[in-house]
Amino acid sequence: MGKPSKECLLETCLAVDFGLTNLDVVIVEGEEHRYASFPSGTADARLRLESLIEELKLDPHRLAWIATTGGRYRQLPAMLGNTPLVGITEMDAIGRGGLHLAKKTQALVVSAGTGTAMIAARPERCSHVTGSAVGGGTLLGLGRLLLGTVDPWKIDALAQDGDANRADLTLIEATGGQVGKLPLDANAVNFGRLARQEVDLRPQDTAAALVRLVGQVIAVIAINAARSEGLDDIVVIGRLVVLPTVCKVLKTVAGYYQASITITQDAGFGTALGALITCQQRQFR
Repeated sequence: MGKPSKECLLETCLAVDFGLTNLDVVIVEGEEHRYASFPSGTADARLRLESLIEELKLDPHRLAWIATTGGRYRQLPAMLGNTPLVGITEMDAIGRGGLHLAKKTQALVVSAGTGTAMIAARPERCSHVTGSAVGGGTLLGLGRLLLGTVDPWKIDALAQDGDANRADLTLIEATGGQVGKLPLDANAVNFGRLARQEVDLRPQDTAAALVRLVGQVIAVIAINAARSEGLDDIVVIGRLVVLPTVCKVLKTVAGYYQASITITQDAGFGTALGALITCQQRQFR
């Protein structure tokens, strides 16, 4: 992470990403920083932030400032007691966080959380390009419907032992031949085999097909969005890419299209980190 501001060296600074599912937090105390994650809950944003400070056992009197971003940050006041609350747009937080983690000057930064947002991040500006309603929420929602669980790690474990092609139709089956540079065993129709005939799928196969569906949608949209923006690199952050099977799908699709997709360590905290960095750059140099 970048060097903490002078205020952070003397006190505690906090950045909070109010996601739909999780509250992701970066805490800077002196020259040390740490990450934490909590369920978002349904409480009022201010009340949830106050309870978060208690959960983290932070002294409110030592908080220099709190950077906030995510779906509910606009509901917050300008101050929490004597602590300034600095709202950072999701575009800036996602873009700056992704570039910082990947050590790049520009890229298409993809935030794969409950849903998926795609940001063209350049030195001078971060702007929204596109996105998808397919994301972690899709994985968990369909996981509940098809597998009886919303535990992402259980879905991931099942998928690692499954064969997605037992549910999907491959390219050779769907077209009978080559399409562009895609391999013949690439899937052509997600869950297409089930449309043709009844198939006795194992939960592992269903999970593998579900992960591939979600990962492929995100990867293909990201690749097209990056090329439309003239960006060579794609950086993916967000809670969804902590799952190894999702990362594998993203990398596989990138290979099909000779695209560069980077998934960094601490990707789940990329947006919160971006809010912290943006706040430091704008307000506390």
